[in-house]
This record gives sequence, structure tokens and C-alpha cells, in this order.
Amino acid sequence: MEYKDYYQILNVSRDATQEQIKQAYRKGARKFHPDVNKSPEAEKKFKEIGEAYEVLKDPEKRTAYDKFGSHWQNGQDFEPPPHWDAGFQFGGTGYTGADPTGFSDFFETLFGRAQFDGRQRHHTTFRMKGEDQHAKVMLNLRDAFHGTKQTLTLNRPVVDNQGHVITTPHTLHVAIPKGIIEGQRIRLEGQGLPGVGGSPAGDLYLDIAFQEDDLFHAEKRDIHMTLPITPWEAALGASVTVPTLAGNVTLKIPKGSQGGKKLRLRGKGLCTERQKGDQIVTLRVVVPEAVTDEQKQLYTTMAKLMPVNPRQKMGA
Repeated sequence: MEYKDYYQILNVSRDATQEQIKQAYRKGARKFHPDVNKSPEAEKKFKEIGEAYEVLKDPEKRTAYDKFGSHWQNGQDFEPPPHWDAGFQFGGTGYTGADPTGFSDFFETLFGRAQFDGRQRHHTTFRMKGEDQHAKVMLNLRDAFHGTKQTLTLNRPVVDNQGHVITTPHTLHVAIPKGIIEGQRIRLEGQGLPGVGGSPAGDLYLDIAFQEDDLFHAEKRDIHMTLPITPWEAALGASVTVPTLAGNVTLKIPKGSQGGKKLRLRGKGLCTERQKGDQIVTLRVVVPEAVTDEQKQLYTTMAKLMPVNPRQKMGA
């Protein structure tokens, strides 16, 4: 996917005011409008200018776009990093009034395809509920497992008196329910944008994502981990201590276990009163390195006493 340098497309600097961006768009749109400019590249250029303006005229989209910085060049192969939008508070979804047809894959990857009904965004009444907002929040798995109360500070894009886009902190006190899973939303009533004419404010939706963990990863309600064991624990069976999000527990390793075998700890996943998750433990057999002559001889003896061809089913 090609990176789009929207500032270059509009021929403005990265610190341009919103008014300067509007003027640059009008100038470019007049120059490359297909009804005026009959050159083969005019229509393509006109669409690029429209797409660039769709992002840069909107403080929220512009702030998200600017997060990538200026080290990307127009046309470079680009893939947004995971959770690139975490910690920012954005309004609505999708387009702010432009024709959604013909926008690039780059735009849709970052901002999604809106459910656009073609209606203009003006209102015929002086009363209007505030726009809903959304923000991605990163949680660690232990907080999701136990539930917690957190103070979150989100970055809310606004336009200052000089016409520049800046971010202002928005601090919230949030109760994270026990057993919440990635992709769920928490609705905070009245924490979106203010209403007009005395109407109520919109709501803020917190989209939950999980931070990386050294031991665990979540798949819906199940928690997965890899457990290293010795060859003798795998062969003879053993009772070993295993970490869980609830604390250490004892797990019985069956005799004759192989690497890759999965064992289940019921109720040790992300649980609520009605929905239960488990912890899935995948065994990984760690083979000790033979360093001394005695250790090497032990492996030689094992090979004679327990001959096996693990590649037999492969025809080797």
C-alpha cells in the first residue's frame, strides 16, 4: 500500500493552519477540476486533492495522520503499526462530507469506509445532540482479568485561535469491568462533544485493546501461554507450577506428553458471572545441552535404550 503525503498533495507545510489548508484545496480543485482541466491526469489529481482535504480539514483525522510523522515519503510502501490510534479521542467515523467514491486504499486502511448516506451535515434546527466520540484504550491483561478503576488521559484534537490543530488532554475516571475482552466497548454517557442549543452532549465509546504481555496472550475469553518443560517431565509426568492471571497454580503433566500438547485450566481465562474463559497451556519440551563427556554418554545410552524415528510418518 502506498503512503499518501497529503501535505505535499495540497502543497502546504505540515504546520499550515486550517484556513491555509482550505485555501490550498480550493486553489487545487479549481486548477484540476475535470470540467476545466482536460489533461489526462486532471481527474486523478482532482481526486487526490479531495482525499487530502478530507483528512487535513478534519482536526481528528489530521491528528491521527500526523502521528506517523514526516519520515514517510509519498509513494513509499506503507503499513500502519498495530494500535496506531490508541490514546486519541476521535469523533464519529469516516467521511465529513466528501464523496466517498474513489478514495485510496491508504485512506480506507486508516479511517475505514463510512456508512455514508449522502446527506449533508448541516442541520435545520438550533438544537442538536453532541457528536459521539470514540477512543482506543490499551489495557494490560491483569487489569482485564480482575477489573479495575483507572484514570485515563486521552488526547482530544481541537483547532486553536490561530487555526492550528492541537491536542488537549481529556482526563476520565473509568471503571473497567472484570473479564472484559479485546474489542469490547465501554460507553461513557455525556463524555462526547457538547450539544447545541442546550441539547445533551454526545457519548464517548472506549474501544478496548490489550497490551503485549511477556507470558500470555488472549483469544477472546481464553488466555494462552507456552510452558517449557524438561524431557523427563514430559516422559514421566510431573506436577509443575504454572503462572495464571489469578496467581500460580499446580498443573499435572501427563506421562508421555509431547511438545505442542495443549492442557486446559478451566476458569482461568477472562470470566464474568455469565461467561467463562479458560487458560490454554501449550507444552514446549526443552532439551538440555550435552556439554560434558558424561552428559554426551547419557544421550548415547538413551539412543540405544529408546530407539525411535520421529520422522517415520514423513517417509524419512
